[in-house]
Amino acid sequence: MNLIEKLKYYFNNSLVNKSLKVLFLRIIGVVLFFSLTLILTNYFDPNLVGQYDFTRSLLIFLGGICVFGMHQSVIYYSGLLTSRNALDSLKSIYKKMTVIVFFISAVVFILFYFIDDTYINIFFEKEVASIVVKTVATLFFYSITMLNIDVFRGINKIFISEFYRNIFRYLPFLIGIIIIYNIQEQGFLIDLFLLNFLILSIISTGYLFVYFSNGKGSSLKIEITYKDIIKRSGPMAISSIAYVLMQSVDIILLSKFTNFESVAFYAVAIKLTTMISLVLASVNTVQAPKIAELYSLKNFKELNKIIKSATRLIFLLTFPIIIGLAVLSNVVLKWYGEAYLVAQTALFILLAGQSINALCGSVGVYMNMTGKQNVLQKILLFSFFLNLILNWYLIPLYGINGAAFSTSFSMIFWNITTVVYIYKKDKIKTFLHANE
Repeated sequence: MNLIEKLKYYFNNSLVNKSLKVLFLRIIGVVLFFSLTLILTNYFDPNLVGQYDFTRSLLIFLGGICVFGMHQSVIYYSGLLTSRNALDSLKSIYKKMTVIVFFISAVVFILFYFIDDTYINIFFEKEVASIVVKTVATLFFYSITMLNIDVFRGINKIFISEFYRNIFRYLPFLIGIIIIYNIQEQGFLIDLFLLNFLILSIISTGYLFVYFSNGKGSSLKIEITYKDIIKRSGPMAISSIAYVLMQSVDIILLSKFTNFESVAFYAVAIKLTTMISLVLASVNTVQAPKIAELYSLKNFKELNKIIKSATRLIFLLTFPIIIGLAVLSNVVLKWYGEAYLVAQTALFILLAGQSINALCGSVGVYMNMTGKQNVLQKILLFSFFLNLILNWYLIPLYGINGAAFSTSFSMIFWNITTVVYIYKKDKIKTFLHANE
């Protein structure tokens, strides 16, 4: 079989083919995301852009707490139920998850409601209390949106899921940005950003309500209790929160130790590296339910096969992006304005971390889908505290470069540690390797 035939065979694989289609939708999402970022950096005051990035990071962090890992465990349950021909039982699980999200969101809101604005402003050393309150008030809608997106994956509506995640999530916000700029009301930027999740939560929940109402019903029912969900999701929640914190603690601490302009500059470098994460997420979106199903069936031969295929696909799609961004960094950063060139070194550091991330493959998804979420939780928690300590020490000394180093170092640490654990435990090579 020559090279051309091998490539045709490889890309005709159903999982690879589906991953590429998901990637296409995510590329559209990236185009929308970078379009709104370009508009913000070129036409909005950097201080306001920094406030938006701070709000975004805080929402992702607190939303990770409220969704409590259920956006990941619902994929596990879908794979488990599919292997037992009982997918209709997902309706009951989703209802229970919605109740849990509401309860956690309410608790977080009450806690913040009783904190005096002065203490919030003192911690961040600037006037951010009003932003924090608005963000906390939006938590339930954001968390439900994130949960719904992965429930779509669980019911095998992957392309619907990606539409919400990558197009509907950004397009209304982009249109809104253009409107408030033209009517000279840029001050509504954060309100517009948060309002978008209220709309998304209502529409996506409505879709799922109709879907579950029209279910055919299955003779086989598997009862999953609140206790089961919390027990399964808890470790995933801690892992997810630790991972999200590693992605947002740099922005949050930059907001504390520097100014919103520095946050805006650094956030551009972070957003550019999301194109690498985009590929990983696209592949993982398709692979996760299959990994859970095959592991449940103890089909390790097929499991090895799809893991190897996924890692190679990640490598093929990410390294051209990494090299391109490194070579053209000067040009790309200038798109956002001359002032954003200060983020070039930070971008190089972040690209180095993402390179190792890509080479390690789908380690996080593998751990969560194969019952190793408790171990992943410990690895990510340690990595988070390492990240926190490094950021707290290095940001006051080196600014955005210190934040980039802290984020990349912790990313490399947890990926390599997890790769070693998976190989020792299951003899599965999630990392890129030559044919045996």
